[in-house]
Amino acid sequence: MNVCLIGNGISTLILANVLANRKIKVSIYEEPKKKQKSISRTLGISRNNFNYLIKEKININKKSWPINKIKIFNEIEKGNEILNFGSKNDKIFYIIKHTDLIKFLYTNIKKNKYIKQNKIKNPSFFNSILKEKDNYDLIINFNEKNKISKKLFFKRNEKDYKSLAFTSLIEHKVCKNNTAHQIFTKFGPLAFLPCSNSKTSIVYSVLDQNNVIKDTRVKELILNYNRKYKINSFSKLEKFKLKSSILKNYYHKKILCFGDNLHKIHPLAGQGLNMTIRDIKVLLNLIDLRINLGLPIDNSVLVEFQNKTKHYNYIFSNAIDFIHEFFKFDNNFGNLYSKKLFNLLESNSLFKKYSTKFADKGIFFNY
Repeated sequence: MNVCLIGNGISTLILANVLANRKIKVSIYEEPKKKQKSISRTLGISRNNFNYLIKEKININKKSWPINKIKIFNEIEKGNEILNFGSKNDKIFYIIKHTDLIKFLYTNIKKNKYIKQNKIKNPSFFNSILKEKDNYDLIINFNEKNKISKKLFFKRNEKDYKSLAFTSLIEHKVCKNNTAHQIFTKFGPLAFLPCSNSKTSIVYSVLDQNNVIKDTRVKELILNYNRKYKINSFSKLEKFKLKSSILKNYYHKKILCFGDNLHKIHPLAGQGLNMTIRDIKVLLNLIDLRINLGLPIDNSVLVEFQNKTKHYNYIFSNAIDFIHEFFKFDNNFGNLYSKKLFNLLESNSLFKKYSTKFADKGIFFNY
């Protein structure tokens, strides 16, 4: 079996590793792009997905930092959480630096005889794919802006949040640092994500319709909302525009869209990569089943993959969007609704159980 992966992001590299574990030949085609080394960007991986990666020989234990609790605050209750998840004895998710994960995955790929890396140097590559003049059983496309996506996968539900996500890595006085903090401020959600006992990643999604807010102002806001850390320094603030996107059709013949090309969501819950890993589990379960039964890996895999994931991904994406819109609405009314609601939910063990499960496994409770 031969599989073609078009892209060079983390989702591409994870899927390549997982496919190669099954002795499936993988050809990665990387598209030219500007090199952007992100110093401050981090990724949150849920416990269930973390264990799956370990099982698939993507052993990132030494590169990751465990989180055992999440505390949630609103604008009014800056010092007292309105909700919390987890416990001091349980790991609920892991933080890993974007650059560390990329390096680790590339190192694995270079050692794997089933994976071949290629550079796309000629536009004729896309023409051959579109004209079906290739030798691949499946083609998986991760890029929403290339010729394949523009030609075949242009129908999407999109939303512009009119916001910028700012990321930075702060160095601070050493402290016990295994609790993440999410503050729903009047400017947007602010997350403190521990990376070690002396470093913490910050993701601040700030409403900025005209792209005029200055870095100095963002730092001022972070310092104002910080209640835990004695900060020594900030890394350079990095920023990107916030948009959500859900593709309407996942596949065309033997071409499947994947990763951010399939769905992009607001980063407030750190679930973007987790959604993709859940998709990988479903896709690989379908492939494993066919391998075990001696059946061909063909278009039927893509049909079944869409049938199994599309409605779940749609619900999950909209649930994340609802959380964002609820707190945005709530801040306009002095946090009146969140305070009452979460006072009620804080003591509800069933709500906490299923909320934790939702963050860990998404809606795929059976994977």
